[in-house]
Amino acid sequence: MTRYTVTLTLVLAVLWLLLSGMWTHPIILPLGAASVALTVWLSHRLDIVDRESDPVHLVVPSIKYWPWLLGQILRANLQVARRILGNPRDLSPRMARVRLTQQSDLGRSIFANSITLTPGTVTIRVAEREILYYAISEDLVAELDEGEMDRRVTRLEKEL
Repeated sequence: MTRYTVTLTLVLAVLWLLLSGMWTHPIILPLGAASVALTVWLSHRLDIVDRESDPVHLVVPSIKYWPWLLGQILRANLQVARRILGNPRDLSPRMARVRLTQQSDLGRSIFANSITLTPGTVTIRVAEREILYYAISEDLVAELDEGEMDRRVTRLEKEL
C-alpha cells in the first residue's frame, strides 16, 4: 500500500464523517467505511492513485496563497458594489487577455479559477499562453495586467 493510498483513505474517511454526521449509528458507520474502502479499491484498480490525486502536498503552499486571494475577493466585492450602487457609467465591461507564466495545467487552472473567483471578472477561455476573460471595468483589467496574481500563482505552482 502506497503513501498515496493511505492518504486517500484517511481524507475520504474524514470527509465522509464530517459530511455525514453519523458517528455512532450501528448500520450507517460500517456502510460509510465500506464506501470509503470500495472507492479506494476502485481508484487503486483504475491506477489513478498518484501524487496528483493526493491533495495533501497542496496544503502548505495553499495556506500562503489563500489569504491573499481572499483579500482580493473582498476588495473586488467592495469595488463592484460601489460601481453598481454608484454611477452605472463607471462600468466599462470588456473582454481582455492576460499572459500566463504557469507551466502546468494545475497552475493554469488555479490562475483561471482565481480570476473567476474575483468579483467582476470571469474566465472565458484558457489557452496555452493566455487567458481570455470578461471584466466589468477597466480598473479590474489594469489590475490583472499588473501581473501580481500571475506572479503569486506561478510562485505557488513552483512550491507544489
